Amino acid sequence: MTDSDDLRRRLAAAVPVGDPAWRTALETVPRELFVGDGLFRFDGRHWIPLHRDRTDPAEWLRLVHQDTTWVTQVDGIAAADATAPVTGRPTSSSTLPSLIVRMLDLARIGDGDKVLEIGTGTGYSTAILCARLGDENVYSIEYDPHLAAAAAEHIHSAGHHPTLLTGDGLAGHRDGAEYDHIVATCAVRHIPPAWLHQVPDGGTVTAAVGGWLPASGLVRLTVHDDGTATGRFHTDQISYMLARPHERPPRPTFHKNPGRTRSTRVQPALLEDWTGQFLAQLAAPSAELMTTGTDVILVDVATGSQAWTELAGVGWTVHQHGPLQLWGPGGRRPHHLAERGLTHAVRLRHDGGGERHPTGLARQPRRAVLEPARLRPAYGSAAFHSLEGGTNRGRGVRHWVAPTTLEW
Repeated sequence: MTDSDDLRRRLAAAVPVGDPAWRTALETVPRELFVGDGLFRFDGRHWIPLHRDRTDPAEWLRLVHQDTTWVTQVDGIAAADATAPVTGRPTSSSTLPSLIVRMLDLARIGDGDKVLEIGTGTGYSTAILCARLGDENVYSIEYDPHLAAAAAEHIHSAGHHPTLLTGDGLAGHRDGAEYDHIVATCAVRHIPPAWLHQVPDGGTVTAAVGGWLPASGLVRLTVHDDGTATGRFHTDQISYMLARPHERPPRPTFHKNPGRTRSTRVQPALLEDWTGQFLAQLAAPSAELMTTGTDVILVDVATGSQAWTELAGVGWTVHQHGPLQLWGPGGRRPHHLAERGLTHAVRLRHDGGGERHPTGLARQPRRAVLEPARLRPAYGSAAFHSLEGGTNRGRGVRHWVAPTTLEW
């Protein structure tokens, strides 16, 4: 047995799986083929390139077979082409194997199923799908033409020939539909309607829904024959790169504006908590989070509104400027959600049809809807205020419409 074979076996044995067939697939696919000739390591400030031809072969194999996400491209610069440390945001990576298997397990993919993968990336997860399902049942689409070409080489060198496409994965691939499952290896700000139209009754869509704060919620939706899709967010704290069309657009350099001020005793650091970030993101879907030591800054990319905090005695002063009150009336939106630290707070539903929703909101075909589900305050509070700042004693949450077509 070669070193690579042994390392794959050890990696597969260490990764938790629900379906043992995915462990077999991990043992089959040589990960070193998909990392290519370089990877990046982050030192806290810069991305440091590490090149295969300058690394001991045994050490290189050991690195790439760790259950770790290896960044292979930063702002379009491939690690193999980088000659010095770079700054920027990752734009491609080889996802850690345990997360790949978790997504595929969650989707409940079985033998013979036909799968559309959104985001080919390096091609590693595509090859794992092929090893389990057969090449003829795997479709994968990549937005970046250069990544798509490299991924095709990687996948073919591993002996697989699935249907590989280059284009906007948010539109799916209508010519190959229908698919038993759609799995996204990138995060999205909302579930694209095209995905639901390309999955039959009983099929699934599995994706990470996130934004610019930037926590994501992992959800699996089951599509029904009445045009709806239902599912629940899961507790996994995962991080995927946003789909390119969903990335934050450029914005001007931030400058603090004193604006309107008020006091609060809610700790700004709560927005650094994963649950706090995710729920606050639902309340302000176009907001971006920045931190400055013990304080936080929220900037709404769509309107330019801002909210920022500064320490004031035993509490903090909140400054708000712009048409959108990011901190909210009375300091409750969206930060009040983070204060409650809710877990399993919402479920995602896709409505079809043209009738009026019981809440009075018009339904839209294949539209994403968030509803309260088993609200459980993590810090023992029985009260839950609405996003508008008042108390809804009936259901505990009031509905609202967000720019991303998500409704709470």
